[in-house]
Amino acid sequence: MWLAALAILIGLAILVWSADVFIDGATALAKKFSVPSFLIGVLILGIGTSAPEMVVSVLAAIEGSPELALGNAYGSNIINIALVLGATVLISPIIIRRGIVKRDLPLLLLITIIAAWQLRDGTLSQADGIVLLILLVAVLGLQIIMSIHEGYHEHEDDIVVANADSAHSNNLEHLNDSESLEKLEPSVTRGLVSLIIGMLMLVASSRAIVWGAVELATLWGLSELIIGLTIVAVGTSLPELVSSLSAARKGEHDMALGNIIGSNIFNTLAVVGLATVIAPIAADPVILSRDVMAMGVLTILLVTLCVFAFKTKRQFGRTSGATLVLFFMGYTAWLIQSVSM
Repeated sequence: MWLAALAILIGLAILVWSADVFIDGATALAKKFSVPSFLIGVLILGIGTSAPEMVVSVLAAIEGSPELALGNAYGSNIINIALVLGATVLISPIIIRRGIVKRDLPLLLLITIIAAWQLRDGTLSQADGIVLLILLVAVLGLQIIMSIHEGYHEHEDDIVVANADSAHSNNLEHLNDSESLEKLEPSVTRGLVSLIIGMLMLVASSRAIVWGAVELATLWGLSELIIGLTIVAVGTSLPELVSSLSAARKGEHDMALGNIIGSNIFNTLAVVGLATVIAPIAADPVILSRDVMAMGVLTILLVTLCVFAFKTKRQFGRTSGATLVLFFMGYTAWLIQSVSM
């Protein structure tokens, strides 16, 4: 028991540090290669920080605990929007851009609907898992093409200002072309090293936290589904929480929102898809009536709040954040009540 508690404490400490390293590397590479921050959030942060969910769910499926895998994925999706995004915008409001409203949020909503439809009969077959993985490949391709195409236009003014500032700074410091070239490679190298080290440490520290949490939960006699929806979901969502908070604190708002959307898409398609291909899942009916329904309602709420912010030209701010956090508190109370019954 003491070893499990120590794993959680050390894991949390490493997690906070590694998230900063991870964000620094992603931001440096995004700026160096003029890649839109939202695309970095969707691909690198969204997929990278979902690695703990994928590892846990795949291992759970292999070891014959499919409900843990499903609870982990869907519980993480709920926590990502309600707690992670809610807490992030409470600290630093986000500007909602056109591409997010027109493409990314509808895509997330569609994928959530597909997930609910596949569970209508209470089972997920290997064919369902294959469909999810095929959709993942298509979605990632679409995200890459559309984010690059729209990202440059949406941030065109930012790039102009950045170039102007860079030129002005170079003039002040009297840097010549050779000196600039000498600084290019170390900058890219440092960005890649920070990104890789940060991602590896995020995954490793999350695994330590999850292991410790599951060990403690087992001693308390909780079911696999509840463990997956609560302790494991919270543990594997810690990278998203810390990374999004760090991105928002550094002013990378597109990256923070892209992290959440990318992570939820990846959880639904890749995490559930891989686990189902390994072992078909016979889900408890309560997953559909309670957890998938909560995930769907929360996704609709997110879309509504973002569309309202975009249409009224307001920030996705603290009122929306408080609404999402309150939803998380209500869902948690619902879970506790269902366990006690």
